[in-house]
Amino acid sequence: MGAGAVGCYYGAVLARAGHNVTLVGRQAFVDRVTTYGLRLEAADFNDIVPVTPSTDAASLAEADIVLFSVKSGDTDEAGRSLAPHLKPDATVFTFQNGVDNAERLQAILQRPVIAAAVYVAAEIVGPGHVKHNGRGDIVIGVSPAGNRIAETFRAAGIPVTISDNVNAALWSKLILNCAYNALSAAAQVPYGPMMETGGVRDVMADVVRECVTVGRAMGLDIQDPDMETLFGLARSMPNQYSSTAQDLAAGKPTEIDYLNGFIVRKGRELGIATPANRVLQVIVKLLESRNGARSIPSAHRP
Repeated sequence: MGAGAVGCYYGAVLARAGHNVTLVGRQAFVDRVTTYGLRLEAADFNDIVPVTPSTDAASLAEADIVLFSVKSGDTDEAGRSLAPHLKPDATVFTFQNGVDNAERLQAILQRPVIAAAVYVAAEIVGPGHVKHNGRGDIVIGVSPAGNRIAETFRAAGIPVTISDNVNAALWSKLILNCAYNALSAAAQVPYGPMMETGGVRDVMADVVRECVTVGRAMGLDIQDPDMETLFGLARSMPNQYSSTAQDLAAGKPTEIDYLNGFIVRKGRELGIATPANRVLQVIVKLLESRNGARSIPSAHRP
């Protein structure tokens, strides 16, 4: 449910492994994939994979597994469109940024939803063409269904960790996203060159410190991230643009309100100042409102 970079990547990997995959997306995506198929470009594979494209959530009525991968701002609307069509025994995962999507979706669907922290660098480089730039591992919460389905993912080549504290993994990813996404988006540069700019690491450290402070004030047991490990992400994928950068370049709304904006909102509720996260949120919101935002190079354009 949601045929963006994440949905298309994992859908393509599962389809390549022989599973029957339906991808629910917008009409332009459906038209392209219906005519030409979905292309997966990865280090060891570059070809068309068989998927069924659809604009209608009703096409998931027979699905055993639903990977819910829409933008966080679309969770409520997409959840309402999906709810009437799910089989009673279907298992729903949230493959989204942010830390509260599973809770929000569960309230809409009135059924269990398994949270997943997804670590993948992927992008839509053209209509019906998803490119894998690195990683692809996921962390999911403990559940009988999750344990069974993890084996399906692993057999397809998707590394899965089952955790009894998936919330910690979600927060770890949130902190990573808060540190990287807005900076890459504001400058429209990939992670490698971004990190070469003086002061960037200091700003990222300020952002991380605020995230940890807010999380602990919420009663969460959040450890201080190892900053050299956090900075190491840029070394492992220097040519990767953040999803927020890709959204801005494509003229799409971003998820900034569910990343840095989430920290700002919770900080305000708790009386904690979050100036670094607030500035980044506001900068991205300004860029969202501006027409004709500077594009990233065509090779990386979603």
